[in-house]
Amino acid sequence: MAEEITSLLGQYKKEVEDWEKLEKEINELEELSEVLEGKDLEHLKKKISEIENELKKEEIKAFLSGEFDKKGAILQIFAGAGGQDAQDWVAILKRMYEKYCQKKGFSVKVLHQSFGEGIGPEGRIGLKQVTLEIKGPYAFGLLKKEAGVHRLVRISPFSAKNLRHTSFAKVELLPQIKTEKELKIKIKPEDLKIDFYRASGPGGQYVNKRETAVRITHLPTGLQVSCQSERLQGENRKKAMELLYSKLYQFKKEKLEKRIEDFKKEVSPSWGNQIRSYIFHPYKLVKDHRTGVERSDIDEVLDGDLDDFIEKEIKLKNE
Repeated sequence: MAEEITSLLGQYKKEVEDWEKLEKEINELEELSEVLEGKDLEHLKKKISEIENELKKEEIKAFLSGEFDKKGAILQIFAGAGGQDAQDWVAILKRMYEKYCQKKGFSVKVLHQSFGEGIGPEGRIGLKQVTLEIKGPYAFGLLKKEAGVHRLVRISPFSAKNLRHTSFAKVELLPQIKTEKELKIKIKPEDLKIDFYRASGPGGQYVNKRETAVRITHLPTGLQVSCQSERLQGENRKKAMELLYSKLYQFKKEKLEKRIEDFKKEVSPSWGNQIRSYIFHPYKLVKDHRTGVERSDIDEVLDGDLDDFIEKEIKLKNE
């Protein structure tokens, strides 16, 4: 508890310092503009642009006032319809979100991944599903609206006839919850089924001789989580419990909002349910179906340039 309070105080302190720094820079800019009097305008424009970008970041934070918006996130991606292409699509999305987090200064760790079959472009090995732990201020608040079905249209690298193929993947976002107290739900030991197994890598080969990977099932709800990222069984169990807390929070939230039936009825990762489409053929376009934001520089988007989509969605929900 003390560690959590210290972390929160540190976060608030940094936010105050960021605003004070911006205020100082704006005052200095006003003084600089008076001194320059029309000279060295390029330098002035550059400073104005830098401050505008910083103000934009702080503005987005102001919209993130949800209970867990300031916390880290658990991001899960599942392959949907599309066979090997869908598994390759999960690997592409995993890289996209890792790149986005890198740009934001967040740390990313793979908690669990289930490898698919076959090797895709650039030697990528497909994934049936992957769970990422993302640490950083406002990680959950920024990423939570990325949840939904993502659709890919391209010439399939797995097709001998070079046919156009449509595949799908589902993204889920959960806040990072580390303690049972934070969750505010009592978990009874008898409600948990805990299994240990050996972690596997590409092709199904085992990557550890000991059964260090952990799978936990919450029997009352049927929720299941797994972790294989750590070398010690105890650490994997701790991480898996944190993941379970996050899933139970989401379950509780949906129930409190009286939408439990919608929660139980999973959105199918297939045609008609997508929140965003990534089209490589016959033209290049990324289109968000909720906000209408479109980008033709698809390679930049897949390299983690997601701010246009994320910021528009955040602002749209607060208008």
